[in-house]
Amino acid sequence: MEIDKLKIVEWLHGRGQHARADWVDKELPDRVDTVRNAGLLATLGLDPADLADQPAK
Repeated sequence: MEIDKLKIVEWLHGRGQHARADWVDKELPDRVDTVRNAGLLATLGLDPADLADQPAK
């Protein structure tokens, strides 16, 4: 499954994790593969299922 990077960036900003959001925005591709990047998403405290159904703003 893939998630739009913008959803991750918005989620991190919403949690006040602006530095992490900026890093994700610079380093990850526009579509983030949840399998390949599972470790990174877990480090960010992000469950891909939480974002899978939410449209990007």
